[in-house]
Amino acid sequence: MTTTPPFTFELHQQDGSARLSTFQTPHGPIPMPAFAPVGTLANVKTLEPRDLSELGATLVLANTYHLYLRPGHELVERMGGLHQFMGWNGPMLTDSGGYQVFSLAHRRKLDDDGVTFRSHIDGSTHRFTPERVMEIEQALGADIAMVLDECPDPLDRAYNEAALERTHRWAARCKEAHNRSDQALFGIVQGGIFPELRRQSAEFLSRLNFPGYAVGGLAVGETKEQMYQTLDETCPYLPTEKPRYLMGVGAPEDIVEAVARGIDFFDCVLPTRIARNGAVLTPQGRINLRNAEYAEDVRPIQEGCGCYTCRTFSRAYLRHLFKAKEITGLRLATIHNIHFMMQLMTQIRASIADGVFADFRDTFWENYTLSNQTVRHEQRRKREEQLRQINS
Repeated sequence: MTTTPPFTFELHQQDGSARLSTFQTPHGPIPMPAFAPVGTLANVKTLEPRDLSELGATLVLANTYHLYLRPGHELVERMGGLHQFMGWNGPMLTDSGGYQVFSLAHRRKLDDDGVTFRSHIDGSTHRFTPERVMEIEQALGADIAMVLDECPDPLDRAYNEAALERTHRWAARCKEAHNRSDQALFGIVQGGIFPELRRQSAEFLSRLNFPGYAVGGLAVGETKEQMYQTLDETCPYLPTEKPRYLMGVGAPEDIVEAVARGIDFFDCVLPTRIARNGAVLTPQGRINLRNAEYAEDVRPIQEGCGCYTCRTFSRAYLRHLFKAKEITGLRLATIHNIHFMMQLMTQIRASIADGVFADFRDTFWENYTLSNQTVRHEQRRKREEQLRQINS
């Protein structure tokens, strides 16, 4: 009698560097390219697991750092693991919590063995080492777990060189400590915006033979152009027979460009976070439902959209909900944005299957306009980079 391996990756087709694939997990397949809604505390804000299923989500992310602090990984394990605890039967991923820890610069102390930090909830002191993080993630029981890494300033060369050595040592220790066969442990490529460091990281981690690889340390301060260039310099050195995950990136324009460079799946809080602030996604770009121009707009958010929100409500009604601070408005905007992301991924997969991804990419950019906020952020980042080069 033969048994099916719990994890298999099948690359079906390539169109340029864009890849159509399937990653099989113990809780079902993930058709790729894919986008994972973020459920930081084992919950995608304002949505229920049945909503996610109906919207077409095939992967959900939860956060190790936050769940470790509350309610605790031991409790989650006693409750049957994350899937049973939150009532989600599809594939799940937990990050290592490294980004959250390292973002708390004034609350943590880093050394070569791990990181000591104070909880943002009550100030209590905690310690993460590679072995401890593996213990926590295995207790949580997601299908995909991430190694503990260090996420440095992507523009600081000296910091990235030191952090990369630490990240590589920690990755090896995580692999040694991880022993759960029904959980795939992914390595995380770091190295900032520096091509030789990214190549060094990709080649080192490839030798450790992880089931999959993530590209970390992007969308954390660099410009979009720098992000895309970094992916150009990184993806060719990742194994073609393993899935590739771009961490924390979820703007539609970034997904299209990353797929073009060979990335397979993504996660980001962006679609749900902006929804709670009244911003919704359309093929033409973001619109802000709080704006006065929508006060008497009878149209749905997006003409022809099949989501419940667009089939049922007008922009005017949704604006009213946000202005009145009704919780229903947050939920309805979130439903639309997750639907939009799932449809975007479906369209991307179909275009790769048909061999017309380049045409899809061109059409996307013909229609899509970056938000004013995104443009301002890009301008600010470019100015900061120019000043950094002048002062270096």
